[in-house]
Amino acid sequence: MKIEAQIFPEYEEAELLVEELVDTEECELVVFNDDVNTFDHVINVLVKVCRHTREQAEQCTLIIHYKGKCAVKKGTRTQLKPMCQAILDAGIEAAIL
Repeated sequence: MKIEAQIFPEYEEAELLVEELVDTEECELVVFNDDVNTFDHVINVLVKVCRHTREQAEQCTLIIHYKGKCAVKKGTRTQLKPMCQAILDAGIEAAIL
């Protein structure tokens, strides 16, 4: 790739632009239901990690319980990645979609 970049420097610029565009796409941080975590634990994690109000976290937790999953936050992949990792570290299933 470096040889191509030296011959065609505009490819390197285009690659950077594509990476920037991909990062501006809005994604969702989705939390999944499980049979392990308590309502209180999930609520507390959503309040701490996603900065939800207690009421908002409670509503998301009910949706997770009854629907199997809930999009708890929207943003770019870069914004959501540390939040997703913190939720995973708390023992709760989550993914960026």
